[in-house]
Amino acid sequence: MEQNLSQYKIFYEVAKAGNISKAAKELYISQPAISKSISKLEDSLDVALFTRNSRGVQLTEEGHLLFHHTKAAFEELGRGEQELKRVKDFHIGHLKIGVSNTLCKYILLPYLKKFIEKYPHIKITIESQSTSHTVTMLEQHQIDLGLVAEPSNRRPLLFQPVMDIQDVFVTTKSYLDNLYLREGTEADLFQTGNILLLDKNNMTRRYIDEYMSENHIVPNQLLEVTTMDLIIEFAKIGLGIGCVIKEFVQEELDRGDLVQIPLENDIKMRTVGFAYNSGSVSTAMESFFEVMKTMSADE
Repeated sequence: MEQNLSQYKIFYEVAKAGNISKAAKELYISQPAISKSISKLEDSLDVALFTRNSRGVQLTEEGHLLFHHTKAAFEELGRGEQELKRVKDFHIGHLKIGVSNTLCKYILLPYLKKFIEKYPHIKITIESQSTSHTVTMLEQHQIDLGLVAEPSNRRPLLFQPVMDIQDVFVTTKSYLDNLYLREGTEADLFQTGNILLLDKNNMTRRYIDEYMSENHIVPNQLLEVTTMDLIIEFAKIGLGIGCVIKEFVQEELDRGDLVQIPLENDIKMRTVGFAYNSGSVSTAMESFFEVMKTMSADE
C-alpha cells in the first residue's frame, strides 16, 4: 500500500458524511486540508473518487469500490480497539505454565489460587510434564513460565526464585526397626534397604545420582517410581526408603509418620522458581509476578 493510511481515513469519513465540511468537523482538520488529501489520493490511484455538486460530494463507481474496502478495514480496526480495551478493562489474557506434577501440587497451586482470585478473566493453561520437557518448551517459546529447579546453565532464560528445597531420604520407624532386626544395627541402609527413587528421565533423579556417585553410595535394591507423590505414599506404608523433598513431607516428619535418614554429607539444597524468556514478558505474566510479590510480602 503506497498511500498514507491517513488519506484513506479522510476518504472514508468524507464518503460517510457525503460532505467535506461535515468530515472536517469530525476529523478536526480544515476543509482545504481534506480537499488536498483527497486530490493526492486520487492522483496516486489515478482515478476520480468523488463528483462534486452544490450539496456536497458523491462517490464515483471507483469510489464506491474503494469505500467498500475501507469501510471493512476501519470497522475491523474499530473492533480491534474495542477488544484491546476489553482486555485492559477486564485483565483478559492467556498464561501458559509448564510444571511437574509434584511442583504443581506443592508449590504452584497456592500461587494459582491467589492469581485466579485477583485475575479471574485470564486464561491459564497448565502443561504437566517433566522439568526437562518444560525447559525445552520454554526455549522454543511454547510456554510463558516454567516452574523448575534452577538450571545450572539457564541461558537465555531468566529465573525468579520461589523457595529453597532439601532432598532427603525418609521411611517409617517400623521399616527401620524391621530392617535392623533382620540385618543388624550396623547394616548399610543403602545396601540392605529397598531404595525408592524417581526414574532416570527425571532431572531430580539425575541430581541425586550425582550426589550418590560423589559420595560412593550404590543402592543394591532399587525401585524406580514415576512421581514423587508415589514415593511419598510408598514410604509411608513401609515399602522402603524414599528420596523426597523434605519441605513436601514436613508434616509427616513432624507427626512421626516418617523419619529422616541421617546422611554423612547432606544433599546440597536446590532453588525452585519460575523460569521465563527475556524480552517476552506479557501483561498476564506481569500480573502473575505481581501476585507472587504480594504473597512473598505477606509471608
